[in-house]
Amino acid sequence: MPTSLSPEVAFEREDWSHHERAVFGALDSPAKIQAFLDDTPYNEEPIYRCPRRVIADRKAHCVDGALFAATALRRLGHAPRVVDLRAYRDDDHVIAVFQHKGRWGAVSKSNFVLLRYREPIYRNLRELALTYFEFYYSIEGKKTLREFSRPYDLRAVDDLRWMTRDDDIEPVIVKRLDEIHHFRYFDDAGLTLEPTDPWTYEAGMLGTNPRGLWRPPEWSAKSK
Repeated sequence: MPTSLSPEVAFEREDWSHHERAVFGALDSPAKIQAFLDDTPYNEEPIYRCPRRVIADRKAHCVDGALFAATALRRLGHAPRVVDLRAYRDDDHVIAVFQHKGRWGAVSKSNFVLLRYREPIYRNLRELALTYFEFYYSIEGKKTLREFSRPYDLRAVDDLRWMTRDDDIEPVIVKRLDEIHHFRYFDDAGLTLEPTDPWTYEAGMLGTNPRGLWRPPEWSAKSK
């Protein structure tokens, strides 16, 4: 169960270095947290970095970025919550969510420029999750987003020291995010989705790290 400690107190109890505290101290709004992640190169390596290592290595993919954002948001008094966006024939995406005056917003690290920050104006998580749909497409130009999860409160795994240790991110946190209940965006029986238009495709690819893009298995098979 989530700890009874306030988010700020739970953050302060970690053994952050002076440098780490200075980094987090400068991130005094969700927008500044997003700016930090925007300036952090996208990491295509198949490893997971805790927030401490994101600062040290200055690299992150979406899971790393979501955990970092959840930590930084926690320092500002928000519960550290993340949501999994599940795709078909594409990579999933993980975002950190927060509330302001009862409305939902999000901070995230993505290899796609249009899958990042969302202002806290959405009445519920479904409204927020829907904003990612049109801009969530594969390298093939197909709209691939299909489900979004319940928010996962990371206070439930504080005993793993996930803010400062990498060990249990993949075997525990990523696994639980995959297992948590997901809601479908729509009933796709008989539905034909239009491909992503060229302008949106190009805009979303701005600054993309090509090595971090999901590729259909058959593409790899043809190249052998």
